[in-house]
Amino acid sequence: MSFGILSVLSVGVVDSYFLGQLGGTPLAAIGFIFPVVTAFSSLAIGLSAGGNTMVSQSLGREDDPETTARYALHAVGFSVLLAALLAGLVFLFYPALFSLMGASPKVLDEIALYMPYWALSFPLLAMMMIVNAIFRAHGSGALSAGIMFLAAIVNIGLDPLLIFGWGPIPSLGTEGAAMASAAGRGVAVLAAVFFAIRYGYLDVTVACWVKVWDSLKQLVEVGAPAAFSNAINPAGMALVTAAVATLGDAAVAGFGAATRVQALAMVAMFALSSGIGPVVGQNWGAEKSERARLALWQAWIFCLGYGVAVGVVLSVFAPVIASAIASDASAAQYTREYLMFVGWSLFGYGFVVVTNAAMNARSKALHSMGLSLIRIFAIYLPLAWIGVLSLGFVGILAATIATNVIAAFLAVVAARAVGLLETDLGLVARPARFVTSFQRD
Repeated sequence: MSFGILSVLSVGVVDSYFLGQLGGTPLAAIGFIFPVVTAFSSLAIGLSAGGNTMVSQSLGREDDPETTARYALHAVGFSVLLAALLAGLVFLFYPALFSLMGASPKVLDEIALYMPYWALSFPLLAMMMIVNAIFRAHGSGALSAGIMFLAAIVNIGLDPLLIFGWGPIPSLGTEGAAMASAAGRGVAVLAAVFFAIRYGYLDVTVACWVKVWDSLKQLVEVGAPAAFSNAINPAGMALVTAAVATLGDAAVAGFGAATRVQALAMVAMFALSSGIGPVVGQNWGAEKSERARLALWQAWIFCLGYGVAVGVVLSVFAPVIASAIASDASAAQYTREYLMFVGWSLFGYGFVVVTNAAMNARSKALHSMGLSLIRIFAIYLPLAWIGVLSLGFVGILAATIATNVIAAFLAVVAARAVGLLETDLGLVARPARFVTSFQRD
């Protein structure tokens, strides 16, 4: 999953790199677009969390294969329908949304070249996400990663061709980047559905209308709060971007580029959150809660160690990364400052995404939603606006660092509240018992 998520997130960095060669305006447009489309994409992420929970717990309970397959089919159908509805709303209202965020007229023109293609391909993205979640629920992480890699490689391969043009193909700029993303999603979803049917994860022959409301109830119980929870962070980032916009387009471009590098730096923790869902879901369904608790402890320990490594790497290479991704010197300066200082606090964000995934798999999605709400609206946004008004961009950096550290503590509190915190610290040091229990079973 690290490999698959890295390939998908690299698309944002590659888009920033190529569009940055065209000037500051296209890069600023991507800075506005990235948190917004990520927020809307959280609908698909949340529904995939619901589908993963349904299927993984069904497998843990050892339900009959037809019931498990029906859960998967219902999750896919419902997700695509909702995605299509949301895409239509985005297409109608995105100009007003970005105007409210503070985008200048020139930046709005660039955004208008991108968003229609995003809306058109969003149902494909939703289908790819939900089918990949079903793969992971069955333990097929490699297959899920392969689909993600396919989407990314098609996208990245078409980027320079469509952005800069070649031969009879004209230079399309920002519009070309959007077209490349749509093409990548289309190819990937075809492959995902093919393999899902071939391996029996999606059985289109089952009576799909049997117990449909039961399936939708389970999907919504986890998926709706999980979607909202996942949308909170990028929505908050969009509002923070509005705060950054008070400093000018260069600040938005630099901040947007830095957050995409941040997403790449966190890829291992995102992968861990994808992996912990099936582990917690299957074991909780099988009434083996100690395994789920141990997995969360080990995930936290990994986040701490990995976070330190990320802080070192970003501090050392921030100038090089910033210069490579932002052609404008002012934007590069903002990117460099963000990476050098905020990188040390990313372990806290890792705590949040991993704990939220575990709580979703435990069917405690309201708790994960609460954690995300507090992190963004009670901590990050107030600190960001206070910081930018009093200290400028330094205030944004200070707000981000403080939010990540405080959120790590809140994640531990939330895990304890839902029964996922093992208070026996000695359990962490006994991995042999964990391995032996799997071998014995």
